[in-house]
Amino acid sequence: MPATASQLDLTFAALADPTRRAILARLAQGEATVNELVEPFDMSQPAISKHIKVLENAGLVSRGKDAQRRPVKIEAAPMAEAVGWLETYRKFWETSYGRLDSLLAQLQSFTPKTDDKN
Repeated sequence: MPATASQLDLTFAALADPTRRAILARLAQGEATVNELVEPFDMSQPAISKHIKVLENAGLVSRGKDAQRRPVKIEAAPMAEAVGWLETYRKFWETSYGRLDSLLAQLQSFTPKTDDKN
């Protein structure tokens, strides 16, 4: 099912922040608690929790419900939808660059060679 515009907006807005991208990079290695996610950052636990909330609202992470732990884990679906959306534009640019390469090759074949004799 294609991503909705609002889901793409949430995904790209969440990915716009370097701290949230770093959190996702850490979670790509495996789930972690909020306290574990705080460790590499020079931020408070409430600040990291706010970033996690943005990621959670975008559907990029979810929180488990173990007894005392509430591990955060990455969710792939919204990211896959964003990649699919971007893929359309990659194909467009590859086609455009291919046409440009052909045009440049044609122009170069018509360029007269300079004579080095003076």
